Amino acid sequence: MKRFQILIGLTLITSVAMSQQVLSMQEIQSAIQTNHPALKMLDAEARSMNEEAKGAYSWMPPEVGAGFFQTPYDPGRWKSMNGQPGMGAFMISAQQMFPNKKRQNAEFAYMNAQSSVELQKKDVIVNELLFTARKNYYDWIVLEKKLKVLDENDKLLKFMMQSAEIRYKNGLGKISAYYKAKAALANVENMQLMLRNEINQKRIAINTVMNRSTETAFAVDTNYVWNNFNRAMFDSVSLMKQRSDIKVIDRSIEVNKLERTAELAKLKPEFGIQYNHMTGWARQPLMFTVMGMVKIPLAKWSSKMNKAKAESLVWQNEALRNQQQMIINEAGGMADNSFTELELKKKQMKLYEEQIIPALRRNFQTMQLGYEQNTEELFELFDAWEALNMTQMEYFDQLQKGLQMQAELMKILEIK
Repeated sequence: MKRFQILIGLTLITSVAMSQQVLSMQEIQSAIQTNHPALKMLDAEARSMNEEAKGAYSWMPPEVGAGFFQTPYDPGRWKSMNGQPGMGAFMISAQQMFPNKKRQNAEFAYMNAQSSVELQKKDVIVNELLFTARKNYYDWIVLEKKLKVLDENDKLLKFMMQSAEIRYKNGLGKISAYYKAKAALANVENMQLMLRNEINQKRIAINTVMNRSTETAFAVDTNYVWNNFNRAMFDSVSLMKQRSDIKVIDRSIEVNKLERTAELAKLKPEFGIQYNHMTGWARQPLMFTVMGMVKIPLAKWSSKMNKAKAESLVWQNEALRNQQQMIINEAGGMADNSFTELELKKKQMKLYEEQIIPALRRNFQTMQLGYEQNTEELFELFDAWEALNMTQMEYFDQLQKGLQMQAELMKILEIK
């Protein structure tokens, strides 16, 4: 029985440990690229287009007909009369057009290239999903750091309250500071509840982009790294190499060129053959005709639509090139602004880390030592703690904004 209880206990511990698996951003990225239905949808659409492209080499169906040929309305003339054969015949006809090989090749190249646009769009969607995941992941990191400080504050305030109670009973202190600490403790507990609720929201958001149950429990790695950005990354050449939406437009331009080639190939002539077999009435000999046929789409009245489509594709590509330039200009400006903001946040955080927070912590430690030696009042100790706590929370707010700027820059530059 005892062994059974131990086994159950170990099972529960293992279950809890597995439920709190620490996921890195790289693991989240892999899950997104593997599981997200939007990416599978684009794969299916690309496959659909490739399958459709196989039909580019099909021929027009053969045409077969049968009926009367040069037959008088008067049935009496169908019969032979006065040594003359009857008039009219029954005809069987077959016709086949042969496709132009160059037109088929051009249509296949155009139809087959369409799938490359859909596949390139996958990178655009992955970049958006990664931005959502990374933004929530960074927020979660900061929330965990805030919770850690609040847990320390919880213990510290309880110590202050216990100390105030003892001193008040011994006539060594005032009770008013006790109530101030008690209110601060309740406020800390309220913030803990809010932060844990925010963490749950971040977990739901990240699970959603990974396409798994929103209730799946996991933890984040609270270590973070600042990327080394520089303004050379924001020039138009670098952005054109990095940005997947620019590459989508590039592919669209190429597809339009292939479509234009396919439209112009439709103006090439196509040849065919027609065979007719006639079985005549009384005493008529068997007869046949063989005719070659050609379609002449170059005629002015039959080529307008193809030429107009070809010209429209030229202007579509011109619009796409302007759209590319617009995206590059906008992305460059956004990246520059985010980079400037990030550099400012880093400088501010450095001041917090190296000067402001250490000075306030030393001030609090000095007050705490004086309080323990009965040379300082609880009010002074509480004020020192409050100043340190508020500054730490301000620091975490700056850290969160800095990490958000980094996530924005990684999205703009498509750094995975």
